[in-house]
Amino acid sequence: MIHILVQVIKYITILLFLVYSLEGFMVLRAGKDAEAQNVTYGLQRIIIFMIHLGSYIVLYVTTEDKKVIGFYAIQLIFFIAMYMIYGLFYKNYSKLVLNNMCLLMMVGLIMLTRLNIERGIRQFEFMLAGFVISAIIPIILQNVSAFRKFTWIYAAVGIISLAVVAVAGATSYGAKLSIRFGGFSIQPSEFVKILFVFFIASMLRENIDSKTVIITSAVSALFVLTLVASKDLGGALLYYFTFLVMIYVATKKFYIFAGGVALMAMGSVAGYYLFSHVQTRVIAWQDPLSVIDKQGYQISQSLFAIGTGGWFGLGLNQGMPKKIPVVENDFIFSAISEEMGGIVAVCIIMICVSCFLMIFNVSMKLKDNFYRLVALGLGTTYALQVFLTIGGVTKFIPSTGVTLPLVSNGGSSMLSTMILFGIIQGLYIMKTGNNSKGGNTVNERQK
Repeated sequence: MIHILVQVIKYITILLFLVYSLEGFMVLRAGKDAEAQNVTYGLQRIIIFMIHLGSYIVLYVTTEDKKVIGFYAIQLIFFIAMYMIYGLFYKNYSKLVLNNMCLLMMVGLIMLTRLNIERGIRQFEFMLAGFVISAIIPIILQNVSAFRKFTWIYAAVGIISLAVVAVAGATSYGAKLSIRFGGFSIQPSEFVKILFVFFIASMLRENIDSKTVIITSAVSALFVLTLVASKDLGGALLYYFTFLVMIYVATKKFYIFAGGVALMAMGSVAGYYLFSHVQTRVIAWQDPLSVIDKQGYQISQSLFAIGTGGWFGLGLNQGMPKKIPVVENDFIFSAISEEMGGIVAVCIIMICVSCFLMIFNVSMKLKDNFYRLVALGLGTTYALQVFLTIGGVTKFIPSTGVTLPLVSNGGSSMLSTMILFGIIQGLYIMKTGNNSKGGNTVNERQK
């Protein structure tokens, strides 16, 4: 009986994901009126809570752990509160961005509950903190116009934070990523990437002459080289490519972008010869089965999980995702593919793409060049992080150790991504021309 229930809910969940993803792209069609959009957003919201309920029913009946019921109830209150608070304080927030954010967080909590409920509870605590911070960001953006003036503060705080990690950080899988305080650790690069975007946007908001571009490039190089010194090459790639995209959009000079890509390729080759953990990842990427007992074990298990799940998955708690080392972090997408199925995994990719398109749309419609570049930079970091994570677990590219935003386990990643989405919500509200009280936006006051 339990097996039948698991399978029935599995197929219902697949159908719900398909409808949600399809509606998410249909709502972006030009010419769709506001009333029709609101109907779609309401349907998406119902689907989110149905997926959440169905998944936790399966987790409870397959584990008979009463903590699962309590954890579900707390999450339910939290997500309802999120919608209520946004609806109460922000008249014109992006319902699509909020829906996508909530669904991705729910998927992460579902999988963490299945893999390790204690880590799921810990992740939820960071989620609570992230919401408190991100919920007030739109208000701050609408009432404070000085962010463009903190250019060198962004640079100084960012580089110093990364330098501290390079000197005194804890080593994990060959790279220095975090600073530990007793049982607590923080990964500064997750937050510094936001400061990095604000620095570049502040530098290029008005002046894009050669001197400004050279200075911006030199300081950006300090960020990237500090990450290289920490052997955090995944982070270095993320920062560097974000810089390239922002500098190209600001200057509209393709030769700068092309030259930067060529330099990135040479740097990747140099990284292979300089760092042993990069060589390990490349060997595992080239032919994981030939080194399955050593370097290729993790990626091999990831591919086995994805292949075993097929299109429809085995059902929650029916697979063996724990065979993948650190599955809760870098390889949670493999666990999703194994138990929820390839169709759901593809839908999650499409939801992430929808998030990026929405952020890109906000960037293109902002008249303020500073905030336009900020939105572009944050959207680029988000999209590249998704690509690096999913590309790594599917053997499309070598693994970089980057987590899947809002889904993977990791407090720093959760907090920084929720802050990122809070900024995007603030910029979206700014784009609509109304703040939470119906007054003037920053752009309007500056005029």
